[in-house]
Amino acid sequence: MKAKIALITGGFTGEAEVSLKSAAFVTEKLDTTRFEVYKIILTPQSWYYVDDAGIKREIDRKDFSLPLKDQLIRFDLAFIMLHGSPGEDGRLQGYLDMVGLGYTSCDTLTSALTMNKAYTKTLLGDIENLYLAKSVCLSADDRAEKEQQLKHLLKLPYFVKPNGGGSSIGMTKVKKIEALADAIDRALHTENANKQVLIEEFVRGREFSIGVYMGKQSLQVLPATEVVTTREFFDFEAKYIPGLTDEITPADLTIAQRDRVKGLVKEIYKRLNCKGLVRIDFFLEENTDHFYFIEINTIPGQTEQSFIPQQVRAAGMNETDFYSELIDVALAGK
Repeated sequence: MKAKIALITGGFTGEAEVSLKSAAFVTEKLDTTRFEVYKIILTPQSWYYVDDAGIKREIDRKDFSLPLKDQLIRFDLAFIMLHGSPGEDGRLQGYLDMVGLGYTSCDTLTSALTMNKAYTKTLLGDIENLYLAKSVCLSADDRAEKEQQLKHLLKLPYFVKPNGGGSSIGMTKVKKIEALADAIDRALHTENANKQVLIEEFVRGREFSIGVYMGKQSLQVLPATEVVTTREFFDFEAKYIPGLTDEITPADLTIAQRDRVKGLVKEIYKRLNCKGLVRIDFFLEENTDHFYFIEINTIPGQTEQSFIPQQVRAAGMNETDFYSELIDVALAGK
């Protein structure tokens, strides 16, 4: 009998559009000989499935079952493909835990914690050979005091970003101190920002993104992707508008660099108690050969131009087998 999979997408933030594109790609690649897939769209107003007749069928939120015209669907697993809230911040996982439905991603605590960039950096601070950019986290309440301290603590340029959220939304590179106030305002008012702003010292170097996931036998690291953009930095437009970025997979790294970063991503995955697939981003600093942690993404994008599908193919796999393995591992409760 085929396993019934709820492919959950949509969401409550500006990343919903990307989530729908990711879900469309995953739907196309899932093995329908093994899985019965139902795309469930979450919006602030409704959780629903569109049946073959084009009729919206609401999810019963008491147990996340799906009443159809002639049957009641009870799912075996949720494949979460929802960037931003409530899929990436742990809210959906908490609900699924309460109704007893397993899922493919990190759990509630890990998802919530990793959406807070400052908390995440604190937990990773003592990993050998991992470097963290100097930073200051501020809120509206202590903003004035910490803005005054910045010039003594950090060197320009800065990256100013919401302490929560994703897809580089609300992020600004600040080259002159006169531009700092506007950058902080922008970050503070970004949706899902946790009402905090993280200001980091700029790290000059090459940028890489690396997928890591729990396979059937062991923790697996995908080939790295190097990001080379014509934009000032790898912002929302660079991520999702074709032609603005060159993505080189596998990245041109020495054997020693590949081995070192492979060890780093495994240690980060274990330290944060990750599950399923995550993507970890780094800078490789000019002249020092130091890998600087940027951030972790617990629901990586799966659009046609996303990093993970590129890395899967570079590893000699196809997406269908890859997604099947993620589902099999989750169904086994690993």
